[in-house]
Amino acid sequence: MKLSTRIALAVGLTVPLLVLASGWLLLALVSRDIHAEQDAHLRERAAVVKEDARRLLRVTEKDRPRAEQLRERRLYAAALDVGIRVVGPNGTFSGGPQPDARTRLPKSAPRPVTVRERGEGTPAGMPRARRVDSWRVLSVPVTVRRAGSGAGAKAGSGAEGTLWLFSPDTTGRAQLAFVRRRVAVVAIVAAPVSALLAWAAASRASRPLRRLQQRTSGLDPRSDTSRLEHTPTRITEVDDLAETLRTVLARYDEQAARTAQALATARSFSSSAAHELRTPLMSMRTNLDILSAHPRLAGEDREEVLEDLHREHSRLLGLLVMLRELGQGDLVEADAFRPLDLAEVAEAAVADARRRDRTAPVRLTAAEPGLTVHGWEPGLRSLLDNLIGNALVHGLGHGLDHGLGHGRGAVPPARLPGGTGMLEHPPGVEVAVRPYASPSGPVAVLTVDDDGPGIPEEQRAAVFQRFRRGPDSSGSGLGLTLVAQQAALHRATVEIRERPDGRQGTRVEVRVPLAPHEQTPGGPGLPERRDWLITTASGSQGIHKEGL
Repeated sequence: MKLSTRIALAVGLTVPLLVLASGWLLLALVSRDIHAEQDAHLRERAAVVKEDARRLLRVTEKDRPRAEQLRERRLYAAALDVGIRVVGPNGTFSGGPQPDARTRLPKSAPRPVTVRERGEGTPAGMPRARRVDSWRVLSVPVTVRRAGSGAGAKAGSGAEGTLWLFSPDTTGRAQLAFVRRRVAVVAIVAAPVSALLAWAAASRASRPLRRLQQRTSGLDPRSDTSRLEHTPTRITEVDDLAETLRTVLARYDEQAARTAQALATARSFSSSAAHELRTPLMSMRTNLDILSAHPRLAGEDREEVLEDLHREHSRLLGLLVMLRELGQGDLVEADAFRPLDLAEVAEAAVADARRRDRTAPVRLTAAEPGLTVHGWEPGLRSLLDNLIGNALVHGLGHGLDHGLGHGRGAVPPARLPGGTGMLEHPPGVEVAVRPYASPSGPVAVLTVDDDGPGIPEEQRAAVFQRFRRGPDSSGSGLGLTLVAQQAALHRATVEIRERPDGRQGTRVEVRVPLAPHEQTPGGPGLPERRDWLITTASGSQGIHKEGL
């Protein structure tokens, strides 16, 4: 059922009820006014005829018939249109319109009351064509005093009677019936008229809703890129509904984009994994075939095959880990981010590197406390772990024999030429976290310095590409792609520079914006496109990725 029809039915039922309720109130007020007018008339007539009634009782007490008739005629003439009944000790005198003798009167009626007619036919004094159903009745006590005779007589003794006045309630009944008929007619007419007017008004008022419904019914988010266009109607409810629909559609688009992105990420993950896993798996299969075909193989040949298997297995495991972490970064949601102390994250990453290999020459040279960033802790740890691991494996100076995670020997102490004294800066990887006031706002600067040969400037544009490896690398080629992904997720910048102290090596500098003191819900937000498993990183950023 349409909204306009519902409103029309509601108004069509409500208005007659309101008219009837108003009519009932009007009838009560009219009835009270009519009775008040009748009662005032009765009191006025009672004041006029009371003295005549007293004289009538006096002459009847003295048994004077001619005077009694004269007084009775005067009494009826003074009463005019009101019925009179005088009840005294010597009889009852009545005249004019009054109730039937079978109608029971109250003992007294000092205030006018309504008495229901008990008789049949037309009461006395009324035309035959008129029927009286009720009367307004008023009673007034009448006392006749006389002077006593003789010494023992009581002065002031006399006869007592009651003067009754009657007024037929036919006029009030007729007026009330007239008002009742008018109220009923108005209620009957008001029902369809009010329903029709309400339907017309509701149809006009709901026209913006119909236009909104027509525009939204033609939208198909699955096959059409057009969205709801709404012109303000100055109707609050319609404008709020349109804004809600636009918000819902925007959320649908966002979720659809995220779903499509997740599907593309999954497809790219499968394609990349299948492509990159083929080589180590085929190499492992070849080595296994050699061992199967030559079970008696021994000596250096067997050791070489087993070492190759271990190497390919490590490469395969590292590739799967990197692909998984890239996929997690592409699918992470904003609610996973929270305020983090970047110095604490750096301390934990350096401690883990030392725990994996006690001989690892990595140290935390500066860690300014209180540098809070809005970040995803697993992502920042992955960024630091890859930077430190890359520097330890491929960024140490010549003459150092070190392998991350393998513990292949201690780092010999570096000495000055001639064999005397220690170097001012021992070789190794240096990690630091410092504050910096940049023009765009305060940032935390994370630096990782190594003693490697460095990266030529012309080669830094391609280091973020997926599966980019050096000719002698056994890594996955995804480590620094993962670093670039996490930098983008944290609204950070990554740069490759020469070491500022003039020594040989590379400095990787990551600038992460500090979190504001008053956190907003959801933080600064995530990049719209997160497809690092599908596309490669921007060439404007560079990082040391030789061999990883």
